[in-house]
Order: sequence, then C-alpha cells, then structure tokens
Amino acid sequence: MASGELASKTIHELLDLFEKKQASSEEVLDDVLSRIEQHNPKVHAYLESPDPDRMRQQLRDQWKASPSGRLRGIPITIKDNICSTGVEVSCASRILKGFRSPYDATVIERLRREGAVIIPRANMDEFAFGSSTENSAFGGTVNPRSKEGDARVPGGSSGGSAAAVAGDLAIAALGSDTGGSIRQPASFCGIVGLKPTYGRVSRYGLVAFASSLDQIGPLTKDARDAAILLSVIAGHDPRDSTSAPNKVPDYEAALDRLPKDVTIGLPTLPSKGLERNVEARVQEAVKVLGLSTVPIELENIGQSIATYYVIATAEASSNLARFDGVRYGARANGGSLMDMYLDTRSQGFGAEAKRRILLGTYVLSQGYYDAYYLQGMKVRTLIKRDFDEAFKQCSVIAMPTSPTVAFRPGEKMEDPLQMYLSDIYTISANLAGIPAISICCGSDADRLPIGLQLLAPPFREDLLLQIAHAYEQKANWPTLRASLRVPH
Repeated sequence: MASGELASKTIHELLDLFEKKQASSEEVLDDVLSRIEQHNPKVHAYLESPDPDRMRQQLRDQWKASPSGRLRGIPITIKDNICSTGVEVSCASRILKGFRSPYDATVIERLRREGAVIIPRANMDEFAFGSSTENSAFGGTVNPRSKEGDARVPGGSSGGSAAAVAGDLAIAALGSDTGGSIRQPASFCGIVGLKPTYGRVSRYGLVAFASSLDQIGPLTKDARDAAILLSVIAGHDPRDSTSAPNKVPDYEAALDRLPKDVTIGLPTLPSKGLERNVEARVQEAVKVLGLSTVPIELENIGQSIATYYVIATAEASSNLARFDGVRYGARANGGSLMDMYLDTRSQGFGAEAKRRILLGTYVLSQGYYDAYYLQGMKVRTLIKRDFDEAFKQCSVIAMPTSPTVAFRPGEKMEDPLQMYLSDIYTISANLAGIPAISICCGSDADRLPIGLQLLAPPFREDLLLQIAHAYEQKANWPTLRASLRVPH
C-alpha cells in the first residue's frame, strides 16, 4: 500500500485487513511512525517523537501477551495526563517535567490487555486548562485540517490527541474531558469524540483537574471505532471509588440496533458567538437523521459557564496543591522551605494554571465559600434536574459542539473569557454527569470541520453511538470525511 494509506484506516478496517492477511500490524506501526517523523515537527501533536525500536519491541511484547486481543497491534496515543509505566507524564507542564509514572492507569492496562500499542505522549493544555492547546508549556499544536499559511488550533485540552487522529499520526486516541476537552477538539478536527457518563470509565491513573467532572474517553475516526474503544476501556474498577458497577454492553454489536422510537430534543440555547454556518450544518444534520424532534427547555443552561468555572477551579486548586516540589516533579532551589514552595510553583506553573489556582483558592476561602462554591453546587443540581426533565420528553438532545469552527492561534489568548466561551455547549454535560458525543456534520466554506453534539441519559452511550453510526451511514461518512481539508 502507498505511504500513509494504512495510517489513514480505522481500527475496524485494519482488523479486517489483518483477518484477510492483507496487512500486518508491523506495517501499520511503521506507516504511523513514518507519518509522525514526517509531520509531527509541524503539527506538534506529540510532545516527543516516539522511539521506533521501543515501539516495535512493545508490539512484539503485545503480540506474545495478547495474540487474539481486540486491538492487536493497533497504535493508539494517549493524552499526557494519563499514566503509563516508565513514561514521562508532565501534563504539558514544567512543574512535572521529568516525572515518570511508576504504574499504568486502568485504561492503559485494558488497552494493553487487548493488544494495543501505546504511543506516548499527546500534547495538551497544561493540566487540561484550556480550549486550544496553546497553554502547553512546550508549545501549541496545529490543527492538521489547517491550510498552508492559515494555521488553526486543534481545540483543547485534548488537542494533541485529536490532531494525532485527524492527521493520521495515530489510529485512535484517549483524551480526558472536564468541560468539553474531548468533544470540542473532535469538532475542530473533524473526528468523533465521546465523553462517557461520569463513572463509566475508571479515572485511576488520570492526573486530576476537577475530580467530580473529569472523564477519560475515546477520540476516533468514526463511531464504530469509538464503540470498539469504549468497550475496551469501560467498566468497574475497585481502585476508583467513583467507578460505576454497571454492566458494560458490547457497544459495537449494538450499533445497528437503533430503536425506532428515538426522539431528538432541540433546546433553546445561548446564541452569543454562534456562527451561522455552524448552526445551519447542525440543523441539516438533524434533518439527515430523519428522527422525530421535539422542542425542550434547559432553563439553567445559560448558567453553565459561571457554574463550571466556580466548581472546576475550586477542585483544581485543591488537586494542584500537591505539586510543590517536595514529592515529585521539578523543584526550585530556595533558601528556605517556604522559598522552595513559592519558587517551584511560580516557575513551574503557566499563566492559565496560576489563574485557575487563584480563582479556585478564592472561591474556597473563608467568607466566600457560601457565596460562590456552595451556590455553584446548587446551580449544578438545577442543571442536572433540567436534563432529567428533558429526557422525559426526548431520547437524546442535539446541539452544536462548539459555537465556532477552529480559530487561529492567538486569536483568543488575550481574552480568557472569550476562550472560556468555546465550551459553552459542552460544559453542561460534565456538570450533569451525562454522556455526550461529537461527530463531524460537515464543514464551512474554508472546509473547516463542524461538530454535532448529542447528549443522552446516564449510561446510554450505546444510544449515542447508534445515532452517530446511523448519521455516518446516511451522510456517507467516507465522502464527508474526504470533503474536509486533507491532513498534511
């Protein structure tokens, strides 16, 4: 096959080629590594170039351990906040530079068990703080859908993972989603991004941003791959106290069983910043699905941004207190213990991390806890209640993933509030703990991808994947994908 042809395939296409003996896992890995060597210097999806010899040895080891695994020999990359034994895990921050994980995250264990080849480390916004991957301490990532001379961001914070999949520098990827960090980059890069129900996938081994909001999920080239990957990583984990004991269905086997009585809820949404072409493509996608629709109200969704940035920054402030130079990561030289603390955190954290730590510390401080954090938790309950009521009227809810297509680097960095608004349609799913998926539903005049977001009741990932798969069939996904800007 031609160079890059295997790297452009989906998981299920490659497994089919393996079955027919028309390609080997060694050929796939070599093709992916070749593309990384050729294109990563420009795209910067990875924080470091993978060692080919180490990757090939990992492949041989995986074949011995899992000769019949569901992901046998498939190269999958992981976001730089998911722990993998012996691999540096920096969360794209200088404060953790050089730290190597002594253990595997549960999701990594499960990928390895099924024979996947893990390619570290996908770039991200520092500690997952951002919507463009520009907050990485080691340089931003470029959207592979960008045209020459007009660079665009890949979204964030899982921008490196999304760019690797969209640019054929990985077959699939794992990211984390705290307020849209899987779905928004999936939208910007024209791929599928799924945020599972809170508790569906173990967070053991995920470096925490906001513990009550974080979820690991797949970024893939189509809905079938998302189903395959979710089937592998989902399930109860006794090492994660928030892990749900619910049985995990075979998501791939259920793809073609879309119920006939599915109803799509169409909410009235905050329209500030919503581009007309995004709104039009989403409306067209709902029509293509051909399912019945019903108007619904999400009365408190307009409060999602404010609520999120109270709760998320409070939890981030608490979680990031551990990075002080004492136990792991970078340590600054100081004349006293307090000087060492101050210098380490001042030098190690970037501007956005400092901003969120300060905000979180403020809302948790004496005299402000009741006024901000407690109020935020009350509004979160109202948002969850709105979704509960809405799902009595409809099966799923449809809305844009992002109000805009991918923007240019630096365009929103000077105004953090504008950057925060990039997640205006994704944040509510995290606050409510419900699953949500972003699928590509077309592009704008510049061939930049646009994402349709679907939200479902808790633990109904199967329904989301069924609808996403049905859309891909009706919209002729191979043709739609080809209409996007070709990855460099």
